[in-house]
Amino acid sequence: MGLYDGYLAFRLRRHDADPPSHVAVVITERDLLEQGAYETLSRFLEWAFEFGAERVTISVSVLDEAVVETLERELRDVESPRPIAVRGPGDRERADEPVQVSIGLGGKREFADAVRDIAEDVEAGDISPDDIGADHVEERLVFPDEPDLLIKTGAERLSDFMIWQSVYSELYFTDVNWRDFRKRDYLRAVLDYQNRQRRFGR
Repeated sequence: MGLYDGYLAFRLRRHDADPPSHVAVVITERDLLEQGAYETLSRFLEWAFEFGAERVTISVSVLDEAVVETLERELRDVESPRPIAVRGPGDRERADEPVQVSIGLGGKREFADAVRDIAEDVEAGDISPDDIGADHVEERLVFPDEPDLLIKTGAERLSDFMIWQSVYSELYFTDVNWRDFRKRDYLRAVLDYQNRQRRFGR
């Protein structure tokens, strides 16, 4: 660890506020085409768990679904300090592992699938429309947990990311592209999070 990285790590560990328990990062399929992109991802996972995270979500936005199968194969083989769950556009199985990877499963599609399931339950008489609440949506999501900190590299837009889950997340945008993302960039994001006063919509 370099001197500056060590300084940031010291500040983070001595901070009064807790680090984020659930960290999410939004990247694109193009980011993963860059040389060293998967090594960066492996290091990112190490940094997150080293500095207090209990869960990490990686959201990969995809323009061409033809690449999903290849990305799924590569991401399942990423070196990780914790077990990984990978879900693509057609997957409905709930992801509960400490590392969760979403490939092309946009927030709009995930939310629409949950609403469709609820509508089917209403039609079957299993639930009354008057009884539908947020919990009915959440229990049908593939990625049910809400990130504390959401990091977007390279641009200031979220690319259809976890619409429901990120409503109270702290958003951190950095101009640093994924291929250049370093430990110090991660530590800066966590320190920024610790310096905020979370309001949860209030």
